[in-house]
Amino acid sequence: MNTPTKHDIAKKKIVDSARILIAERGFSGVGLSQILEVAGIPKGSFYHYFASKEVFGEELLRSYMHDYLINIQELFSCPDKNSAQKLFSYLDFWRLSHVKGQVGDKCLIVKLAAEVSDISERMRRIMETGTAAVITHLSQVIKAGQQDKSIHSSLPAHKLASSLYQLWLGATLMTKITHSSHPLDEAWQTSRILLGCTTDEINPNARMGE
Repeated sequence: MNTPTKHDIAKKKIVDSARILIAERGFSGVGLSQILEVAGIPKGSFYHYFASKEVFGEELLRSYMHDYLINIQELFSCPDKNSAQKLFSYLDFWRLSHVKGQVGDKCLIVKLAAEVSDISERMRRIMETGTAAVITHLSQVIKAGQQDKSIHSSLPAHKLASSLYQLWLGATLMTKITHSSHPLDEAWQTSRILLGCTTDEINPNARMGE
């Protein structure tokens, strides 16, 4: 394993520091000087680390999706839960991130999808690849749930995973519009119905929407 150079460490610091700022203001709403200021990097040195703001955005999204997928893997690897409980732990994590979490905890895909998909094809492709990976993880845990009988829907696992992810993306947008947790509460209940799970099969700690 290669040891990160000072350049690599500074580059990662810029990306990690800017994530919260961009999650709050959007990609276009944040200038280069603001990105460097929040990272504590000397002004005027942005192009020493990134060829353009678009290249920075690509690195930001790759880093975000990498961390997000690690979080999913950790939630889905809990040995003390059945597959339905693992899945609803993830949905509860999503809900709490957008209702009670800090700005930096919120989904960058929700924040940036509409904004950057029309202005950067490379950033759009990174989001497309990342969301496809999320759906694959969801599909795997749903399929496992169908096998361990904690998920009773007989629909194809990938179709359920795709529908579930799109449901929660839409609910998150409505939560931003309404400034209310109600859309996410409804998404939680709809997810349980869609998957055919009973409340007894779901970890009580995940039942925030009931």
